Amino acid sequence: MAEIRDIDLKLTGIEEEIREAEKAGASLEELDDLHAEYDLTAEAAVDLTAHDKIYLARNVRRPKIDDYIQALFQDFFVQRGDLLNKEDASILGGIATFHGMPVTVIGHRKGRNLEENLKYNFGMPEPEGYRKALRLMKQAEKFGRPIITFIDTPGAYPGLDAEEHGQSQAISMNLAEMSALKVPVISIVTGEGSSGGALAIGVANSVYMLENAVYSVLSPEGFATILWKDSSKAPEASELMKLTANDLYDFGVIDGIISEPKGGMHHNPTVVYNEIDEVLTKELKKFRKMSGAEVAKQRYIKFRNIDQRELKKNEE
Repeated sequence: MAEIRDIDLKLTGIEEEIREAEKAGASLEELDDLHAEYDLTAEAAVDLTAHDKIYLARNVRRPKIDDYIQALFQDFFVQRGDLLNKEDASILGGIATFHGMPVTVIGHRKGRNLEENLKYNFGMPEPEGYRKALRLMKQAEKFGRPIITFIDTPGAYPGLDAEEHGQSQAISMNLAEMSALKVPVISIVTGEGSSGGALAIGVANSVYMLENAVYSVLSPEGFATILWKDSSKAPEASELMKLTANDLYDFGVIDGIISEPKGGMHHNPTVVYNEIDEVLTKELKKFRKMSGAEVAKQRYIKFRNIDQRELKKNEE
């Protein structure tokens, strides 16, 4: 089977050919041939390995938090700062409406190029980012707004300044406070979700993953470095870590998988946006019938029984 990187590059090239052909007024026959070539190429993107999915999860063309906000929500009003130290641009959050319902939206923020990645610290929040996220969550609880989070981070920023400003304390505070929130929290892992940096906005009533997203305790490179003192063994580590959506669903860590087009969602994001819209609509409708105490209890029970699905599977 062809490497996923080669398939992705070929798909991107065909997409560009289709755009150029449309601009040039190509015939329907020519366009049909290009679309047929695209479909044939996409068909090769099957039986992906865990390492293949890591490539797709990290793809720079993969939609970012602001893309999801624009596609899924209306009237987004950004909120900044942790009211203590500074604004952390690697967490984007604010108030929006979802089909007329007020919600709070929070997510990790990555860039589309080097300049943006430097601005957003490559999606690695400092403690100020987690304190901002918690501030918005407590505000959402005060006004009865559901919380929707989008997870896509290689992990919390491990720099000296972050540690001095209380990184571990900020993450642990989020975990504790989110556990007891009396409004529903729905989390979607859209790219890579690594370590406490991901979990700090992921203690949710319902957790979903995109088909090619990954969710793990650390990066495969970090795992390989610790286990074998060799980061080049990341592909082997990826398989051992059980970090794909299917793995996490089997373990009961997540509640559902959102499918993607072959070759990754960046080739046709609208299809995925529509599926996310359906998931959010279904989940919000479910939790709307529950009291605040029931919402908090459901979340508690969910995390207390996180491995039960795999245990039942083994018993069968």
